[in-house]
Amino acid sequence: MRRAAPLIAILSLALSACSGERSPSTPDVTAAPGADAAPVAAVEGPRAIPDAGDARMNGYGALDLGLTAAEASAEWTGGALQGKPDPRDPAACFHMSPAGQSTPAQLAFMFENDLLVRYSAESPDIAAPGGGKVGMDEAALQALYGGTLETMPHKYVQGGKVLKSAEDGGGLPSKLVFELDAGGKVTSWRVGMVPQVDYVEGCS
Repeated sequence: MRRAAPLIAILSLALSACSGERSPSTPDVTAAPGADAAPVAAVEGPRAIPDAGDARMNGYGALDLGLTAAEASAEWTGGALQGKPDPRDPAACFHMSPAGQSTPAQLAFMFENDLLVRYSAESPDIAAPGGGKVGMDEAALQALYGGTLETMPHKYVQGGKVLKSAEDGGGLPSKLVFELDAGGKVTSWRVGMVPQVDYVEGCS
C-alpha cells in the first residue's frame, strides 16, 4: 500500500544539502554536476502525462517519490531492492535496483539525502508514463506526447538527443526525460524531481 508523503516538507529536505557532485537546476540537461540546487516548491495542477502500468510522474508501483530508502524497501513488492548509501556520506546520491535483473540499470531508483528523487529504465519491457519505451524513435515519441517534448543534443553521444517533458503539474515538479542514440532510438528514460532528473551523469 503506497504511503502518501508530505510533499512540501520532503522537497525541502531533498533539495537541501546537495553535494558537490550535483548539477544545478536548469532546463539544460547538458549541465554538468557541480553547483548546489535551489529549493523548489510543489507544483499544483492536473497531471499532464498519464500513468502507464506502474510508471507514474510521482513514483513507480508502490513507491512514491519522496520515500526514504528504508520505506522504499518495505513498500517494494517485487523482491528485494539492492544497493545502499555510502556510509561515509549517507546523504550522497545512490541507486537501488530490484534483485535478479540482468543489469541494475534495467530499472533503478535514485536516492539523494536518503529520499527517492528519481527512477530510470533501460528495459524495453517497461513503459514510461504516457507510453514511451526504449527502442522507439523520435517521431513516434513526439506523436505519442503530442509534440510537447523539448529536444536537445545529447551531451555525450555524438548525434544523440535528449527529449524531455515540461514539469508535470500533479503536486511535484517532476519531468520525464528520454535519451536517444545516434540512430534516433530511445536507449533509456527517467522520471524524477527537479533538479535530480536533470543530473546527466546520474550519481557519478
